[in-house]
Parts: sequence; structure tokens; C-alpha cells
Amino acid sequence: MLKQYGYVRVGACVNELRITDVFYNVEEIKKNICLAIEKGIEILCFPELSLTGYTCQDLFLNEDLITHTMQALADLKEFSRNKDIVFIVGAPIKIGSSLYNCAISISNGKVLGITPKTFIPNYSEFYEYRYFSSAEQLTVNEILFLDERVAVSNRLLYKASTYDICYAVELCEDLWVNTPPSNYACLKGANLIFNLSCSNEIVGKYEYRKNLVQVQATSNLCGYVYASAGLSESTTDLLFSGHLMIAEPSGPIIENQRFQFESNLIYQDIDISRINQDRIKNRCYEQKKLEMEYQTVYFDLPLKNNELCRTYSQTPFLTDDLSTLEEILNIQTYALAKRVQYLGNTKMVIGISGGADSTLAFLIALRVIKVLKMDSKSLIAVTMPGFGTSNRTYQNAIRLIQSTGATLKEISIKEACLQHYKDIGHDPNVYDVTYENSQARERTQILFDLANQVSGIVIGTGDLSEIALGWATYNGDHMSNYCVNASIPKTLVTRLIRKIKDDAEEGIFKDTLADILDTPISPELLPLDSNGNIAQKSEASVGPYILHDFFLYHFMRYGASVKKLYFLALRTFSLDKAEIKKYLTIFIKRFFTQAFKRSCMPDGVKVGSISLSPRGDFRMSSDVSYQMYLKELEDL
Repeated sequence: MLKQYGYVRVGACVNELRITDVFYNVEEIKKNICLAIEKGIEILCFPELSLTGYTCQDLFLNEDLITHTMQALADLKEFSRNKDIVFIVGAPIKIGSSLYNCAISISNGKVLGITPKTFIPNYSEFYEYRYFSSAEQLTVNEILFLDERVAVSNRLLYKASTYDICYAVELCEDLWVNTPPSNYACLKGANLIFNLSCSNEIVGKYEYRKNLVQVQATSNLCGYVYASAGLSESTTDLLFSGHLMIAEPSGPIIENQRFQFESNLIYQDIDISRINQDRIKNRCYEQKKLEMEYQTVYFDLPLKNNELCRTYSQTPFLTDDLSTLEEILNIQTYALAKRVQYLGNTKMVIGISGGADSTLAFLIALRVIKVLKMDSKSLIAVTMPGFGTSNRTYQNAIRLIQSTGATLKEISIKEACLQHYKDIGHDPNVYDVTYENSQARERTQILFDLANQVSGIVIGTGDLSEIALGWATYNGDHMSNYCVNASIPKTLVTRLIRKIKDDAEEGIFKDTLADILDTPISPELLPLDSNGNIAQKSEASVGPYILHDFFLYHFMRYGASVKKLYFLALRTFSLDKAEIKKYLTIFIKRFFTQAFKRSCMPDGVKVGSISLSPRGDFRMSSDVSYQMYLKELEDL
């Protein structure tokens, strides 16, 4: 089931072993392969020299060890028949008159290929060159191995015959050099790398090794699976921890608990379609010419009925890392400060509603005042009560402005709107889109005219979620001279305000921010209910922002299909199928039909990986049909 959404389940295993006891080791490997099959793993790798042990030392040169290794590999090859798994084991292989440290890929009674180690360490505690030759010394690319012709090369790609999955293998030291073989393999099409390793532990090495794997996955846009030898490999002066890792580009590393005496297995569903989509977007993969030739061997990867074993955050834009939150605030602050400074430390005019978006924009403007050492009165905050303004939001707006020393202006829009309704012949008792948008445009007109009066600029307050959904009045709150929240989604807006609140001293300012965070999201363009409370709530019209932000992230960041958006949402939110379809339909319709508003959106700094600016990240015609996408959804 997962294949249709572009996943492959990979595993890394450290097998319990006895050094040189090949027959014991092969039985342990078999046990772990059976366990991996139970877990639905489709490609599994073991540590470097997992059949013999890495620390055999001069016994690698013993004829019995080489003979027993070949017998064990023949056993594994036969064992693999009719088993829906590809597994990769490490063993010393004699080719010609030299011995090579190799990774052997086996599947369904067949040896797919042999990848020898390229870089042979011979320093400090490592002295492999005493036994092994480098893959670069090979003079053949195919050998007779266990009664079949088998490809052997460090430039070997293993490609699934029916899915867009292509893996390559490197061994331990290959990752630690300045140009790992996986760099070239990825340029040639590999989207998965397996590393069979035997990396001992010394102080500081754990974090360094983990960073190496993460950087390699990210820089090569690939899944990276790493398996290193465990405690049973430890001997004499060396300790091995059995470190297992699975990494994806820019994602968290899945790893095991090290220092276990028994065998250990981890697995993850790698999103290959996401990796491939990232590569389509990143054209750098086409800009490097690689003259070296690669061999490709094909293998079958049967469809397994796996349930997704990984989870996704309901709020992919969010982070609780305080340094990251501060970095976001700094990007917003200094981007606006540059514009204000360029204009001669001009005054800033901003409309304050008592809602979250305008509050965040106001807080950023306050930081600009501090950065540029401007008078706080240079920030002109305007509250413009209308027909839907509640006493709660009105009072919060007033308290917020007064507690910061900014210039407060209060301008009611009621009379102006009533006159406008009269002028255009609109019944003010008809609460339609004309009734609402007239108020939004009146507020925007006031802000721009005030900015003209003081030779200032209007600071926009709209956020990324509203821009994506077009939940703004065209040439109303849609427009400004600079929009500081342009790439901040709704779910992140409140988190940033909360950080500023938490950092603030006790008092009116902090209390006001707390109440603003507790206020329902509303444009306040419709009259209040009979109790004077907000009657118009945005999420009642467009749906939960947490869900729309989820759709937006996966649609924009990874080009996820409609089917995949539906699939991921079902497994991430406690909503039924009908609700997911309903809100996904709203997202698709609004994202496409409101594109014309994004075509002329004001300047606004890019903060994260997603921006909808037509001048930067996202170009889209205003009249694109969305029927194909809805058809995909209807067919689910």
C-alpha cells in the first residue's frame, strides 16, 4: 500500500556475532532477516564485515576464514529464496589475487551485486590496508560468484525494476573522506545510500558521526541508512557501540540506543517520492557532469501491505526551539529595518485590530524601533473599530499600543462605511461580501493616507496562510508597503507571539498578549452576536488553519499529490474521511482561484522554506484549472 505513495521501508541491523565464527554469525543474520520480514522491511543492511567480524586482524589472511565465508554466503543466498526482502551483508571477498572488504546485496536466491570498499584506512587504530585492497584497484567489473555472473564495482547502482528506487552502497571510511563515493552515486541517480560500517567509539565521535550522516543525506538529497558493528565486535583496545541511523534530507535522524549486547534493529519508511520531488526542484543535479561510468543491476521489490510506521507533525511549520524562534523574529525584524532605514528611518503606520496577525506585525515593528534606535512615537498604531469590533479586541488593541509607547490613533470606520453604502446603493442590513470588503478597504485607505501625511510606510499584517487561501480583501488588507508576516503561517504567528510574551516582564503588556492569544481568529467584519461577542470566526468559513497549514507545507515544500495529502492527513489528524475531503477541497479551490491576489502581493521577507511571492519562490498563472486535482480527490 505504501508504494503508491512513494515509500520504501528500510532497516539497519547490528547482529550479535563471534569474531571469525562465520557459521554462528550467519545464523544470527538469518534470525534478524526473519524479524525484518515480520516488520515489513524491504531493504536491510548489516554492519561492515558482519559475517566474519571486523577485528579478525591477520586471520583475514587465513584460508579457512575465506572458505567458510563463501560457504556462509551460499547459505544466505539459498536462505533468501522466496523471501520478499533485499539484504546487504559485509564479508571479505577474494577477487583475483587480492582481498576486498565488500558489501554483498542478496535477494530471492540471487546475489545482486558486490560493492567493495573504496577508501581503506591505515592510520591510528585502523590498519585495513594490511589485508584489503581498494576498489579502485579492481581490474574487472564482473566475476563468477557462487555459480553466477555477478557485477562487482564501487560504481554500482541497484535499481528496483518497478519503482523509482535506486540504492548504492559505501563502507565506513568511504563516508569520512572529502569526496564520499555516495556523492557520485547520487549524481548518477541513487536516492538511497546504505553504509556498512565498523566505527569504534571515542569521546566526541558519536555526534560527529551523526552529523556526517545527516549532512550526507541533506547535501545529496537521499535517504541514508547506516549500520555499525556492536559490542560483540569489541576487543583488545577498541569498543564498538552498534550505532544504527536512518536519515532523510533536513529531517530528524532515527537511531537506536547504543551499547546493547544483543542484536538490534531499527527501520523507517523513507519517503522516496519526496526525495525525488526535491531533486526535480533542485536543478543543481543536472549541472555536474560526471564522466565515470556506473553499472546498474535491477531487482524486484514486491509490493508489501505495510501500514505507515512513521508519524508526521500536525504543525510542520512549528518549532519549540527557542533559538530558532528568535532567528525567525530576527529575520522579520532586520528585513523590515532595512526597508525603513533605506527610506531614511521613515515612520511606520500599522492597523491594530487586537488579533494575532496585527499583533505580531506590531511587535516586529517595535523591534525595528529598538534596532534603529528610533523614537517609539515613530510607530503609528491605528485602531479602526467597525461594525464587528468587539470590546475585547478593541480594549486589547488600545492596551497593547499604550503599554509600548507607540503613537495611538483611533479612527472609527462606521460613518465612512455607511456613507459609502449610501453612495453605491448598498443596503447596510445585507451582510454580504460588499458589506465586508468595504470595511477592509476603508481601513486600508485610512492607513495609506496617514502614511502619506507623515511620509511613512504601511506595514502589512497578513500571514502566509491567508495569502495561500486568499483570505484577504483584494486591495484591502491584501495591500501594504511591506508585509512582515508574508511567509509566517497562522500556526506559527501565535507561537512567535507566545515567545515574546514569555520573555516579557509581568505587567499590562504581557497580560494583553496572553488575552490576544486566547481570542478567536476573526476579521470582525460582521456585527457581534446578542451578547457582544465575536460572531464571525474565520475557521468556521475556511476550516481549521492547522489543517490548511499542513496541506500547504506538504503541497508546497514537497509537491505532494492530492492523494498523498489526503493519505497523510488521515494518519495525522483525528478527523474522518469526509472531513479531510471537505477541508482539502476548500484548500484546493481557494489556493487556485485566489492566485490573482498573490500575483500582486507586496514585498515581504522569506523566512522559512516556503514563500508564495511571485518574485521569488512561486510562480503560478492566475487562471489555472483545479478540476484535475478535485477529480483525484473525488476518486479516493
